[in-house]
Amino acid sequence: MAEEIASPPAAAAAAKRRSLWPSLLRWKPTSTDHIIAAEKRLLSLVNWGGSSRPDFTCKSTEETEAWFIESFEEWRKANNLSKFILLGHSFGGYVAAKYAIKYPEHVQHLILVGPAGFSSETDMSEQLIRFRATWKGAVVNHLWESNFTPQKLVRGLGPWGPGLVRRYTSARFGSNSQGNMLNEDESRLLTDYVYHTLAAKASGELCLKYIFSFGAFPRMPLLHCASEWKVPTTFIYGYDDWMNYQGAQEARKSMKVPCEIIRVPQGGHFVFIDNPAAFHSAVFYACRRVLSPNQYTNSLPEGLLSV
Repeated sequence: MAEEIASPPAAAAAAKRRSLWPSLLRWKPTSTDHIIAAEKRLLSLVNWGGSSRPDFTCKSTEETEAWFIESFEEWRKANNLSKFILLGHSFGGYVAAKYAIKYPEHVQHLILVGPAGFSSETDMSEQLIRFRATWKGAVVNHLWESNFTPQKLVRGLGPWGPGLVRRYTSARFGSNSQGNMLNEDESRLLTDYVYHTLAAKASGELCLKYIFSFGAFPRMPLLHCASEWKVPTTFIYGYDDWMNYQGAQEARKSMKVPCEIIRVPQGGHFVFIDNPAAFHSAVFYACRRVLSPNQYTNSLPEGLLSV
């Protein structure tokens, strides 16, 4: 029998297929080294990022909160810290606040940046109420309660995940930036960090459905425990933060400790990226008032707004 010889174009196509699929099979979804390398120049998130990712086995809101709070307390003990200024952003702000409520003796001052948890379902907008009543809203709510997270989507896209993340970061912190636009190197670094953080082993993200209902409304709102506050607190919000600062204003009415709410111009929920100079001014202002109250003026830095 004569041996069948493939034509040059067909052989080239076959070689391309052989080179593509093995590369997909060899593709690794994440690299902790990439995360840690980025964190050296960017930021670190509690129980996310390059931190350890233990199996998440919690089945209730109370158990989930304890999982985060006690892991942070173990970290504090391991580092032999007795009193410190604690800063948390977004969900990290929720955890920081819950930690400060349980362990106020260790927190000298609390800084919450666009924190989650200071709203309730009674604050739901008419638009969201109407959406939740539709079949689309029912599907999205089911996905939320089933723990379908953005991280799962990125992992599921395999080698196409980095491209999706790149498009988001390029748009959010580039053409659609609410403040400073990242340069090419900064954008590449942020994309690398965000992608490898999202694609890493699922752990902390699995808490979301236990802490929040669909729409990011807390199941145990921090508003309800504002009267238990024992630590002086500074809130920092970007002007365009989708986390509403008015929730903090409402909570302040029940607090029995000093509380200040600062708004930063040209900034959204990621105000430390949108307007880092003004954000740093707000943080330094809060820290100096605590650490050196007699050495610095109490006036708010120019451009910031106290509400």
